[in-house]
Amino acid sequence: MKFKFLIITFFLIISGLSESFSQLPNQNTYLLRNLNEHYTSTLYSAIWGYVAPDNREYALLGCPTGTAFIDITDSANIHEVDYLTGLTSAWREMKVYSHYAYIVSEATNSKLQIVDLQYLPDSVHLVKTWNYTGYTRTHSISQWDHYIFLNGGNSASNGGITVLDVSDPENPVKMGQWTTLYVHDCRVVNDTIYAANINDGKVSIINATNKMSLATVVTFNNLVNSGPHNTALTTNRKRLFVTDEIGSAPYLLKVWNIENPSNPVYVSSWQPTGITTSIIHNVESYGNWLVIGHYTAGIRILNITNPDAPQEVAWYDTYPQNNNESYNGCWGVYMFPSGKIAASDRQTGLYVIKTNFPMTGTGLQSNINSIPDKYELSQNYPNPFNPETKINYSIPAAGKVSLKVYDILGNEIATLVNGDKPAGNHTAEFSADKYGLSSGVYFYTLKAGEFSETKKMNLIK
Repeated sequence: MKFKFLIITFFLIISGLSESFSQLPNQNTYLLRNLNEHYTSTLYSAIWGYVAPDNREYALLGCPTGTAFIDITDSANIHEVDYLTGLTSAWREMKVYSHYAYIVSEATNSKLQIVDLQYLPDSVHLVKTWNYTGYTRTHSISQWDHYIFLNGGNSASNGGITVLDVSDPENPVKMGQWTTLYVHDCRVVNDTIYAANINDGKVSIINATNKMSLATVVTFNNLVNSGPHNTALTTNRKRLFVTDEIGSAPYLLKVWNIENPSNPVYVSSWQPTGITTSIIHNVESYGNWLVIGHYTAGIRILNITNPDAPQEVAWYDTYPQNNNESYNGCWGVYMFPSGKIAASDRQTGLYVIKTNFPMTGTGLQSNINSIPDKYELSQNYPNPFNPETKINYSIPAAGKVSLKVYDILGNEIATLVNGDKPAGNHTAEFSADKYGLSSGVYFYTLKAGEFSETKKMNLIK
C-alpha cells in the first residue's frame, strides 16, 4: 500500500512538473498595455502597424465589428484614436501602403475598405469601399510596394490570388490572378509570391514579374499532415519559414532551403519550449528575428541568426489559461522600429510588449522591406531597355517622394512617383510605349527630402 502511494505521489509530482513546464512564466518580455474595448461573441483577428511620417507608431487591430486604430508611440499613454466600423466578421485583415490602409474580411459584401491615415493622430478617413465584378469578400491581404494581393474568399474564382495596382492609392486597378490552388495567405517579396495552400498541404512559389500573368515556379508538399497558413523569409531569401495551422499535431514551424526556388529542400522544424499542443498561426520576419503568434502559447520570439536552427529567446503568453489545441489566444504579431511588438489575442484584444534585450539587427519591416541607412537611386534595369524597365530606390525615412522621367532637352516625360512613401526599398516601373517614346537617351530624377539624384537610361527599339 505504501509502495503504491509512493508511485502515485511520484506520478502526481511529475505531472505537476510537466504542466508547470508547459506554463512557464513569461520570458524576457514585459507588458506595456492590454486594450480590450471591442470584445463581443465574435472574436478579434488581425494586427498590423503603420509608422507615420512624423515617426508616430500605430497598431491596427481587427475587431469583431470593425478596425481599431491605436497610438502606441508613448508607452505610458497607449490609446485608441479612432474606430472604423465594418460588417461583423471573425476574420479581418489589413495592410498599409503609403498613408493608406486596405482592410478586408470574410463577411459577405465587406469588399475592400480604403482608409486614409494622413489625419492621424486625430482620426482616420474612409475613402471608399471598393470592389470589382464578382468580388465581395477576402480571407487575407498581402502587400509589396504599390501592389496589393487579395487571397482567398471570392477574390478569384477558386479563392486564389488577385493582384491590385495601387499606384493611385484611392483607385486600385485589377491586374492578373493565380487560380491554380486556393491561397489562405501569401508573402510577396519583389516579384515572387510565396503562397500557403492550406487545404492542399502545399506551398507554391509564384513568379509575379508580369502582374497580368502570374506563373507557378513550383508547388511542393509541406510534409505530411500539414496545412500551411503563412510564410516568412530570411533577409537573403535563402530560407522560407512555413507555419502549419491545420492538419494534425504537432503544428510546426518548418524551415525550407529555397536557394534553388524550383527545388525546395526541407531543413528543420521548431515548436515552443515545452509545448507540443498549441497551434502555430502567423509568423513575421525581422532580420535576425522571427516573431510568432502561436494561439494558446501566445507571442513567441526566435533568434534566427542561424535560420536552420531557430532558438526561442523570449515569449509572452496572452492566453495563460492553457496550451490546448485550439484557435484561441494570439492571432497575429507586428514589430515596430521602436522594438515594440503589437499582438492580437482573439479573446482579449491588443497587447503591446517589449523585450528585456535590444532586438538589434532587425533591418526589416514586416514584408521583408529593408530599412536602408541612406537615400539611394539605383541604375534602371534592364538598361538599355525596350520597352519596359524598372527603377529601384531607397529612402531611410518616410516622406514625400518624387520620381520623374525627362528627355535629353529636360522636358518632363512622366511622373512615376509623387506622394508619401514609407521608409524602405521601392521599385517603380516605366514603359516607353505608354508615352510613345522613340529610341534615345532619357533621364530620371529622384527627389526625397533634401536628397536629389539623376541617372541616365537608354531606350533602344
